[in-house]
Amino acid sequence: MGKAHYQQNSATLRKNQHQTYCLQINLQHSRSAIYNMMKIIEKEEPDLIFVQEPYEYQNKPVGIGKKCRIFTAGNGKHRSAIVIPNNKIDAMLITQISNEDTVLDIMHEKMKFFAVSMYLDIEEQIENSFTNIDEILQFAKGTNILIAADSNSRSKTWRDKITNSRRKKLEEYLASRHLHIINEESEMFTFHNSRGTSSIDLTITNNNLIADCMSGK
Repeated sequence: MGKAHYQQNSATLRKNQHQTYCLQINLQHSRSAIYNMMKIIEKEEPDLIFVQEPYEYQNKPVGIGKKCRIFTAGNGKHRSAIVIPNNKIDAMLITQISNEDTVLDIMHEKMKFFAVSMYLDIEEQIENSFTNIDEILQFAKGTNILIAADSNSRSKTWRDKITNSRRKKLEEYLASRHLHIINEESEMFTFHNSRGTSSIDLTITNNNLIADCMSGK
């Protein structure tokens, strides 16, 4: 099977001796990419995987092992999902604010947070995604939030090679909502295909989650 072109990013939440290892992968609706993702699950044993552009058949994600739970929201072709290989994680889909985005209420050991998988379509005005994030922030007000988003926004701020026009709007929006990009340091780009490389996958969190991880309580 040929090597799939896909995006990968990671983040690890740590609190005391407990940690939650999260991966973010854009499968680009590719069958071969889902095969590679299952290999990654076997090798790296992540707790959560935030998926964008999942591979589907008849609008249902396929190719994911039976030991994994998969959550999607909305009708038709999905542009996001969350896969949970770890059976010790409690998860509930928040249907009120999950539409094309997938929002879960997660409890893992002593860590409780809202997990959000998002795809910011480059064909749409980025402000539309800001409205969706605002709804999530309002619902989860005062609690921990972790967002993994394929932003389709390029900026040297998050170690991409270039900056595009969507970058400024996104940076200003995140600052205005006190949200922070916490991509783990890496020499690798988060996206690669035959046309080139870029870093457009972002791990975003709020002050509450940062404070909770640092508190040690």
